[in-house]
Amino acid sequence: QVQFAESGGGLVEPGGSLRLSCAASGFPFSDYGVMWYRQGTGKEREKVAEISSDGRYRKYADSVKGRFTITRDNDVNMVYLRMNDLKPEDTAVYFCYVRYQVADWWGQGTQVTVSS
Repeated sequence: QVQFAESGGGLVEPGGSLRLSCAASGFPFSDYGVMWYRQGTGKEREKVAEISSDGRYRKYADSVKGRFTITRDNDVNMVYLRMNDLKPEDTAVYFCYVRYQVADWWGQGTQVTVSS
């Protein structure tokens, strides 16, 4: 069974940085692209970033482009999201996601709160 364990969230002031980590298991990790999504209170879940199976292709939401960087380490089945210059509107729960065997798989998420 696919499992994700996100970590690294917390409370940070505007302009600060965080690095989120996502430990993946239960599927052939190095064969699949992985995505980070987020969902703020009262908002729809939105895709933040995605990375191809080999890490060469990356895509970002316009709202985070230039501030967030997605990376992965296929040797240890990890995906990361480096977030710089955080803004209050980045406050949300951040989730890992993969589409595997015609099913959607999500982690439990990690809370990021940007506030002074």
